[in-house]
Amino acid sequence: MTHDPRLTALAASLPATVPFVGPEAQERARGAKFVARLGANENGFGPSPKAIDAMKQATSEAWMYADPENHDLRKAIAAHHDVDPKHIMVGEGIDTLLGLVVRLYVDKGDPVVTSAGAYPTFNYHVAGFGGELHTIPYTGDFEDPERLIVKAAEVNAKLVYISNPDNPMGSCHDAKTIKRMVSSVPDGTLLVLDEAYIELAPETAVAEIDPDDHRVIRMRTFSKAYGMAGARVGYAIGHPAVIDAFNRVRNHFGMSRIAQAGALAAIQDQDYIGSVRDMVADSRAAIAAAALDNGLIPLESATNFVTIDCGRDGDFAKALLEALSARDIFARMPFVAPQNRCIRVSCGPTADMLAFARALPAALQAAETAFPA
Repeated sequence: MTHDPRLTALAASLPATVPFVGPEAQERARGAKFVARLGANENGFGPSPKAIDAMKQATSEAWMYADPENHDLRKAIAAHHDVDPKHIMVGEGIDTLLGLVVRLYVDKGDPVVTSAGAYPTFNYHVAGFGGELHTIPYTGDFEDPERLIVKAAEVNAKLVYISNPDNPMGSCHDAKTIKRMVSSVPDGTLLVLDEAYIELAPETAVAEIDPDDHRVIRMRTFSKAYGMAGARVGYAIGHPAVIDAFNRVRNHFGMSRIAQAGALAAIQDQDYIGSVRDMVADSRAAIAAAALDNGLIPLESATNFVTIDCGRDGDFAKALLEALSARDIFARMPFVAPQNRCIRVSCGPTADMLAFARALPAALQAAETAFPA
């Protein structure tokens, strides 16, 4: 069957795509495992030992559904941020929460604004609910808050999306810039501020935003600094009316009991997050050194990855990525020019950093042979 007439017109018009092809799919295609998994921005240092213990203990209770209100976890997250739990919504990772936000606010044809080349899963949700996406180019290697707001006002956007720190470039804006963006959000627009990497950013990037501000919803995750990407736990911080709207459409039993237990222990172990910051900083330095040793330019990063400017175009960067894959290193690259002149390498343990450094010279030579200067 090439076309199922039972599909909605919108669903029938969409391609069957996956925003990111996972390393497992790539391993199946290539018939071999990767030596270093450095393309998904996972935290290779893993979760807090306390979180691991909590998840192990929770396995014996896996026969029970998880608390659909996420009460204990929401209370702990709220205490961490010094807000009321009514400002917190928990979900199965930021990706799920982004989809719910789009579902809540975007009807078919509604305008949505984002940066060209920014996090593609958000765009995937906008397409899935029939929104009309308007994109603004990066300014240098930064998303441009001012131009995003101008475009949002121009098209009467329902949503405007920005990540700080940014994926895929690793750049970040300071708190003053983000607060100025929030203050400029047009009437009728909701700013979606994706802060997936904020625990790894400089303190100057962390904007203090009134949780009662109805103009903005902030997204956080346990996938990055907390090292729990596979557990799928994210949360939103926002005005109580915005937060309560999630209860109209969310999967109330979407969270697993094991994930809840792990996230509760993780948020209460901030000492471990401090050690992760130190390990990530060392890993960023190792990636940067490998890039510089091979004549490439590492961009300054406020995340758990380093974006490396290959100095050429997207075809050359893609060839380098493929050459790294042939040498058992999984990495990724931005999708949109001119950012696609780069590759992106996730931080990880020393063994992974050494594997990347060993593979890079030969991979670079292969790319240069395929695309001579």
